[in-house]
This record gives sequence, C-alpha cells and structure tokens, in this order.
Amino acid sequence: MIRVLLADDEELMRAGLRMMLHTQPDLTVVGEASDGQEAVLTAAATAPDVVLMDVRMPVLDGVAATRKLCTGPAAPKVLILTTFELDEYVFAAVRAGASGFLLKRSPPEVLIDGIRTLAAGEALLGPSVTRRLLAEFARATPADPAPETARRLARLTGREREVLLLLGRGLANAEIAERLQVGEATVKTHVGRVLDKLGLRDRVHAVVFAFDHGLVRPGGR
Repeated sequence: MIRVLLADDEELMRAGLRMMLHTQPDLTVVGEASDGQEAVLTAAATAPDVVLMDVRMPVLDGVAATRKLCTGPAAPKVLILTTFELDEYVFAAVRAGASGFLLKRSPPEVLIDGIRTLAAGEALLGPSVTRRLLAEFARATPADPAPETARRLARLTGREREVLLLLGRGLANAEIAERLQVGEATVKTHVGRVLDKLGLRDRVHAVVFAFDHGLVRPGGR
C-alpha cells in the first residue's frame, strides 16, 4: 500500500484528489495539509511514501516545505503539482529535493501512475520540464568537483561515470542504452549503482549533481 499525503491550500482540490486516490486499491491517503508548515508536521506524524505538494501555499510555500521534508534518511518522495508548466518554483523545488512534477490538469491516470513511479524509487519529469531545468543549469556557473565529491566519484566504474554524464545531459534510459550499445536493463542497473554510490535520491538529482560539480557544462560538454 502506497501512503500519500495531500498538501494544497484549496480544499476542493484536496477533496478531488482524495476521491480519485481512494478508487485505487494500492493507494491510501494518510493525511492532508492546507499549508507547507502543516504538511511538514503531518508528514512527521503519518510517514507518507509520497507527498503531493502544491507550490503556492500560505505560511510555508511548497519549496520550503519540500526542503524540510527531504532532509533525513526516511524522507518521502515529493511530487510537485502546479498550474503552470513553467512555474518559477519548479527549478527551486527540484533543488530542494522534489522528485517529480506534474500539472494539476494532468489526466487522473497520469497522476496515479506518477505516484506509483515515485513510490518505486524513480523520478518523474516531463521532457519539456527537463529541457527547462537543463537550460536553467546552463545559465549557472558550475563548480569544479570538491575533494569530497572527487572521492565519491572515485567509487564509480568507468561505465558508471559514463552513465552519470549521460544522465546529466538529460538522456532517458533508452537513449543511454542506444548510445552505449547495451540493453535498457543494463542501463537501469548502472543508474541504480550510480545513485547508490553517490548517495542521490533519483535520476533528477543525478542531473543536479552533474551540473553542480562541473561534470556537465553548458552546451552538453
């Protein structure tokens, strides 16, 4: 059973989400919150697997709430729900630890599948959002790897480092498999090992890591 927390300041939105999720035998709503601070407190009390997080909320916005939720070993996965695809909060939310992003107008089946995807340890970002994130990273000046980062990278095999670089360029598993001429199952194994060795939450944060530490430069170098 996947435990879900709903965080949205609109009661009608929460009611609609609750009704939709209750139709699924493997999903259960364990709590609701009308602002970010309440989301943090309710998550501590209910231990959800996935938090559906609105970004624009009173008291504490979704970005700040995500940052608080994503610290610690038992952090839930956060799926950001917002009205606009190019919301200015999306980039900050991923930085804060969010693992997925969906529009509120997404079809119910897409949202339900998204929750299952995050609960299974994967990340969820549409291609257009990924392109926007990469463009935002390209405008920043990445730092060269620090000594601690270099030690973490030294744990990777040559092939795992290749996979990390391709993840950093926004390639999907199928594209990485084609580039390296291996099977998708092999790529998935490599991705899992990269995340484990570097202590990263998911492939979204592998992209953040690659850009933050200068492994991928603007223009894909």
